[in-house]
Amino acid sequence: MDAPGRERAEHVDPADQWVRNPNTGEYELRLTPSAPRAVVPQPRSGRTAPPAAPGREVPPPRRRRTAPEEPLPGRRGRRPVKTKSKAKKVVLWTGGSMAFVLVATVGAGYFYLKHLEGNVKTKDVGDAGASSFRKDEAFNILVIGTDKRTGEGNEGYGDSGSVGHADTTILLHVSKDRSNATALSIPRDLIVDIPECPTTKDDGTEVSVSAQQGVRFNRSLGESGRDPGCTMRTVKEATGIQPDHFMMADFNAVKTLTTAVDGVEVCVAKAVNDKESKLVLPKGESKVEGEQALAFLRTRKSFGNSGDLDRIKVQQQFLGSLMRKMASGDTLTSPTKLLKLAEAATSALTVDSAIGKVDTLKDMALELKKVPTKNITFTTIPVVDNPAETVKVTVVVDKTRAPQVFDMIQNDISFTEVKAQERKEAAAVAARLKGTKADASQVRVQILNGGATSGSAQKQLDWLQNSAGVSKSENAGNADADQAKTTLEYAPDQADQARRLADIMGLSGSAMKPGESVTNSQGQPTMTLILGKDFKGAGVKLNGASVEPPDVEKSTADKAECAS
Repeated sequence: MDAPGRERAEHVDPADQWVRNPNTGEYELRLTPSAPRAVVPQPRSGRTAPPAAPGREVPPPRRRRTAPEEPLPGRRGRRPVKTKSKAKKVVLWTGGSMAFVLVATVGAGYFYLKHLEGNVKTKDVGDAGASSFRKDEAFNILVIGTDKRTGEGNEGYGDSGSVGHADTTILLHVSKDRSNATALSIPRDLIVDIPECPTTKDDGTEVSVSAQQGVRFNRSLGESGRDPGCTMRTVKEATGIQPDHFMMADFNAVKTLTTAVDGVEVCVAKAVNDKESKLVLPKGESKVEGEQALAFLRTRKSFGNSGDLDRIKVQQQFLGSLMRKMASGDTLTSPTKLLKLAEAATSALTVDSAIGKVDTLKDMALELKKVPTKNITFTTIPVVDNPAETVKVTVVVDKTRAPQVFDMIQNDISFTEVKAQERKEAAAVAARLKGTKADASQVRVQILNGGATSGSAQKQLDWLQNSAGVSKSENAGNADADQAKTTLEYAPDQADQARRLADIMGLSGSAMKPGESVTNSQGQPTMTLILGKDFKGAGVKLNGASVEPPDVEKSTADKAECAS
């Protein structure tokens, strides 16, 4: 059932059909008075009303009135009586060409939500992504903006014959605890290897698109019939990070979304008059929407060195502004804007079939809402000019800086200083960290894997011996059972060694477990370090905020910047 679209003129705003019922305090869908309204037979006195359809509520029988009925609440006429409102049900939606869109709506609009679900197009990507969405885990969404020229007014954009390449791609990682997120831009001119890719055609037949080595990343979509699953596989091949889901949209998304929120504030360091994109802006702050917003995002010649990397920076600044606008009270408290935004976002989207249901999209958006904008980091894969080219037009992954970026995302480590929740340990526990510390060369410890990823004990051993100076250490294999937290067990006379290792690894006082002395393989007294499920990788401190951040350009969604 398409509730908002049924029995109404096309020009009627959906928001105008949602009115507040003063008896319940909730918003309900009311068809416009100008449209013909279906007559619902009412039960006669003494008869039982027919049973309600599943999931539906039947309004109570009308009472006969001697006076004319009052106008519907929210329409011109007598003001509705104020009543205590029930708690608002908040539903957030994700969408957009190059970002996630947060949309909230109030009331029990089940059929309207089903209508929104019908707007969203889905694509089965097989084992290229996750089979379902997990609310209790970290997740990665690959957001793809294509250069396909479908839609009114888009004839002049993109390549004239484009089948829809991956023009703009962002890998959005949302942390398990929802305290932070990282939006990693992937340059379209990045040279990658595209793996062999199984795809399903529109007629249902399955084909396999052959692999290609040393080509531009944007060719991972569209060319030779490659679908978003191919792009997901290419990201995994290039970064080692597994995308769980994808969201894809074309040029129309930018135009409709920015119009739905009444424009997005942008800033340029100098006046812009770009002949190719047709973007004209004065120096300083401006508001862009529709065609002008799309032109802003596609402009290359007026920013930086006129390359794709500089355009990515501008896009990231734009997305931060869009996110701030959609999280603002002006947007979230306006039913008109919210419904326009919901229509625009869902109509623009294609997603993997695992998240194509209304309840799944709602759950995902609610999880996204938990992340503070100040802890959403925009950054780009570290790259260098392609050494194989004389005239530099493409880039390759910087093997010096990129691995740390990829590892931080894989290990769920924030790029921002996320304020840790204050935990007051008991005085005795806190005291475990206070006192003298032995020299690293005197620390004797055996390492067991108690729930960390396979091979972690050996990797941590290598790091302790080669980088931290803890030469008296050994790999003792697997612990008897897995545990959630990493612990260090030690005898009282090993306390100074324990404090040194705790300092090296970023262990809290609660992770230190005083106990009896044990012996290692040489019969020497030793401490026992058990790596739990919270272990983030060799050399990475357990208090993740102390990790040395990589040398990459980054920005956060809460700060406005001017494109230059």
